[in-house]
This record gives sequence, C-alpha cells and structure tokens, in this order.
Amino acid sequence: MAGEVTATSVILQSRLTASEGLRDGDMPGAAGVACFEVSDNTDYTGAKRTAWLMAEAERDFIVRIAVGGLRPGTRHSYRLVFGTNERETRTGPTHSFQTLPGAESDAAVSFVVITGMNYDPFMTGRVNGTAPASATAEDKRLGYPALEVMRRLRPDFFVGTGDSVYYDRPINTAAQTLPAMRRKWHEQFVLPRCVSFFGEVASFWEKDDHDTRYDDCDNTGNKAPSPELGGRVFLEQMPVADPAAAQPLTYRTHRVSRQLQVWFTEGRDYRSPNQQPDGPDKSLWGREQRDWLQRTLLASDATWRVLVSPTAMVGPDDARKRDNHTNPEGFRHEGEAFFAWLKQNSITNFVIVCGDRHWQYHSIHPSGYAEFSCGTLCDENARLGQKPGSKSSTDPAGAIRQPWTQARASGGFLRVVSKLATLTFEFYDDTGNLLYHQTQ
Repeated sequence: MAGEVTATSVILQSRLTASEGLRDGDMPGAAGVACFEVSDNTDYTGAKRTAWLMAEAERDFIVRIAVGGLRPGTRHSYRLVFGTNERETRTGPTHSFQTLPGAESDAAVSFVVITGMNYDPFMTGRVNGTAPASATAEDKRLGYPALEVMRRLRPDFFVGTGDSVYYDRPINTAAQTLPAMRRKWHEQFVLPRCVSFFGEVASFWEKDDHDTRYDDCDNTGNKAPSPELGGRVFLEQMPVADPAAAQPLTYRTHRVSRQLQVWFTEGRDYRSPNQQPDGPDKSLWGREQRDWLQRTLLASDATWRVLVSPTAMVGPDDARKRDNHTNPEGFRHEGEAFFAWLKQNSITNFVIVCGDRHWQYHSIHPSGYAEFSCGTLCDENARLGQKPGSKSSTDPAGAIRQPWTQARASGGFLRVVSKLATLTFEFYDDTGNLLYHQTQ
C-alpha cells in the first residue's frame, strides 16, 4: 500500500507472508528484511532505495517507511525488495501511486470515498441490512466488485472512512484478541481486487467503531477489545502515520491543490462517554482536535474545504442512536456549535463527506452546509436510510433539506472531482451505475 500521499512524500507499506493465500483462514507472516525502490518511471532509472527494514512478529511482519523528495502531480512506481537477509533477496511486482499536485497547482483531481467493507455478510450472504445479497462465487474469490469499478475510474486517491473491518462480525466469533483482530485485516486485504486496487491508488484511512472495538463503541467499559488495543492495531495495520513519529495523530489535513484541502478527523480516541448527557462538556472530537480543526480551517486559503468525517454531522440518522453529531442524546450540542462557528467565521465553500451510514445521501443542514454520505461498499451491508420529517429520525421536524437519497438499497461509493473552481459529487452503486451527481 501507498498511504498519506502528499505532493512530495508517501508512506509505503508491505507485509512479508509465509504463503500467497489464506491458510486455515489466516495469512501467516514471515520474518525477513525488505526495502522499497521508488521511481518516477516504470524502468526504475534513478530509483530511490529506502533503508532496509525488519519484518518482525511484534509488528505483524509489516514493513513501513515514509519516503520524501518526490515530484508533485506525478505517477510513481514502487516495488519491494525482500528476503530472509540482505544478501538473498528477490524483487516483487511493480505498483504505483500518484502524488498530489500541491498548493500551487490548478490541476484537476478526483478521489473516491467508501465506508463499511463488511467481509462476513459479503462472504456468507447473511446480510446486514435490507438489500439482497448479490456477491457471486467469483466475487467471493476476487473481492468487492466496487473496487474494480473504482479502479477503472482511475482516481488520484482513495479515502476509507472507517469500518474497514468488523471486529464484531460474526457475533459468535467476535475478534477480541490481537491475533483475532489481525486476522480480520489479513483475510480481507489478500483478496485480489484489494491487491489490484490498492496497488494502483494511494489511500487515506480513518477508523470508526467496528474497526476500533465494536458497534457504537466509546472508551468506557471492560468489554474486549480495549480502546488501547483497537487504536494500536489500526496504526499497525494501516499506513496512516509516519513510523518515525513518537506520538502519531490520526487527525490531519492535506492540501491537495490550489483549489482543494481535505481534513480527516478522529471520532473514537477522544470522545466522551456516549451515555453522558449532551451539553457543552460532551465532545466527540475532544478539545485539542476541535481547536486544531477550527484553527486550520481559518488558516486555509483553498477554494474548497472538505471535511471527511467517519460519522454523520447532518444526517438525518436513526433517532435511537447516541453515536454521532446528529443524535440528540449523542453529540448534537458539539455539532450544532460547530455549524454556528462556521457561520460566525464566514467559512464558505465548506462541505462534509461522511461515512458510517449504510446508505447514500446529499443533505443540507439548516445553516446551509452540505453533507454527502458515501454509503457502504457492498450490497450485503446496505439499507435505506432515514428521511427528513420522519418521526423515527433525528430530524422529525423536517429542518434538513435532502436533495437526494437512494431509492433502492445498494452498495457503492462516492466520487469527488475538483476541477477549476468547482466540486462535483457523484454517487455510484457497486456495479458502476451513476445514481446522482451534483456540482457546487
């Protein structure tokens, strides 16, 4: 994988394994050494070679390194050189990624956004929603069909908003230990469509409840896995933080181009207990992250500012929940205070993209700010959502305006295109049908 790409840098990651496929449902690791070769051409003329890295059991045999000095707006090739020692090595296949154009560039950029890769219902057909199962035997061998659809669109980068694995599915064998949690990542990312897609597209990752602990989790209680273990495994498995960072942060912002800057927030590590009464002392983000978000939004001179949130901020959502900024008994006070702050500070051209919800929608908050929910990746995890005015929703009064939501439950993804001074949002199902698009 290539992660956290900027105009001049990237985090490269691989894992040494003892087999080329699953063995007894897992992918055993292998000790050894490895380094990466990186080039701005496919014949590796003048390629950079990183330092040698050790693949060891304590890090799940994962090797990861940050590489700088790259050319902006350029497709780079990379490959792994690996073996049992530095004298006996072989070279892996070529992969690639695109560096961001950078703050001085007016280049067009596109990226895709997903949530909810739910391996168990996809593989078993025991759906976690209302859409019928659609995965064929070939799909189960290759992986999620939407990944191939996205690959053909050739996005500049990919965003996974969380729930990339489900530790709590299936319920009777929920992953609560380090080996079981690691296995969830191994079984999914060995799928050929995962290998193909992430071998061509740089990725940014957030975590949410299911890939931290369990459904709607906070940091309270003794139920395994612990919040500390959930946070540790995410940073171990995903190329999110520079391995040299002493205190890695999972909230961050990246300037993509002159027109576009994106923010990725952390919704689990700093949250108050879900059951705490809502009010000014309850926070999903934590004060330090909230202050950082407001400070960096004010400092940005990008034409468009896009906040990618693991959870919904506009909705509407199910009224029964306490998990996100839309829920009256959840974290609505902080959410409404943030929208008020945006207005007070005249923050314009600001859009929210959210994950978590298993349906796609375009909604507009009463303050005028839009939210686009990317929806879940596969049919087996999809349902239809709440609508403004529904008594079972977080918006029974119908204050939210919703230009579009899915009429039929399905998996899919959101594509965002930044071109000149416009942003276009395109919703696709998992077979590639364009369902809705809107340009701002």
